[in-house]
Amino acid sequence: MADKTDQPKAQGFARGLTNYGDFDFSLYLRRSFAASMGYLPESLEKPIVGIAYTGSGFNNCHRHFPELLEAVKRGVLAAGALPVDFPTISLGEVYLNPTSLKFRNLMSMDTEEMIRAQPMDAVVLMGGCDKTVPAQLMGAISADVPAIQLIGGPMMTSRYLREEGEEKLGACTDCRRFWAQYRAGTVDGTEIREIERRLATTAGSCAVMGTASTMACIAEALGMALPGTAAIPAVHADRLRAAEASGAAAVRMIANPIRPSEIVTRDSVENALRILLALGGSTNAVIHLTAIAGRAGIEIPLEWFNELSETTPVLVNLKPVGSHYMEDLFAAG
Repeated sequence: MADKTDQPKAQGFARGLTNYGDFDFSLYLRRSFAASMGYLPESLEKPIVGIAYTGSGFNNCHRHFPELLEAVKRGVLAAGALPVDFPTISLGEVYLNPTSLKFRNLMSMDTEEMIRAQPMDAVVLMGGCDKTVPAQLMGAISADVPAIQLIGGPMMTSRYLREEGEEKLGACTDCRRFWAQYRAGTVDGTEIREIERRLATTAGSCAVMGTASTMACIAEALGMALPGTAAIPAVHADRLRAAEASGAAAVRMIANPIRPSEIVTRDSVENALRILLALGGSTNAVIHLTAIAGRAGIEIPLEWFNELSETTPVLVNLKPVGSHYMEDLFAAG
């Protein structure tokens, strides 16, 4: 039997095979089963980009993911690789009890182990809702296969005509505001039902700088998502173009591997902390970024965070602490 060091670099369906004895039989077995899925022999020679897919009927933030998945595949195929999607846990913020945070680490383990266990040379992580992005980044850092985060994108706002004039509405800050008014008796039952229908009217995560949008911006600041892709609305054509570009970028990382452990460094974590402070982002992001950095062996002491907060101005005016929405941040460039 040949020494392990003599074997060619594992790629495509050969990835993960550790010696010639395994290589001969296991590759034969894999190819025979791949044939049952209708692949041409030429396709099986290509490197594989796995796509961690988190679409779910219980995750309203991800209801546009089927179309987004096709765009990722288009980018992978055009760049010369074979896209293979696989499901993982999907954490929809609204329907999980008692809290979605309870399942973040479970999703990170699911993501990590599926990346490790299956033959892929790079992976695209499709996420959007609050806990999905940190879970995917945590899992990807631990698996340390070349990875790129594709954000699902925020919702667009709706409009509601009141006596005071037309008002923008967007989940989820406005829903709390109007529910408080309903309880106070300043909004009646008919009006609250009409508002309910207009709070969340497109696919995507919440339209404000909540946890989902904050983590999207952090993923980009870390270098794990393509530049300029964090704030693109879920239903915008640019989101599909970002998906296609992400698929192509994953293919490029196979020939010149850049692993998460090389991207998530102390400097990139500091960039992410600066972005969090400049955006006035979600306080949950401190918990998630600490966990993400921890997977790369980087600690975030509170003293460091406090030191950065002293020298980082707040640069945006977005809900829930301001008065604008993610679509306004996107429009501003």
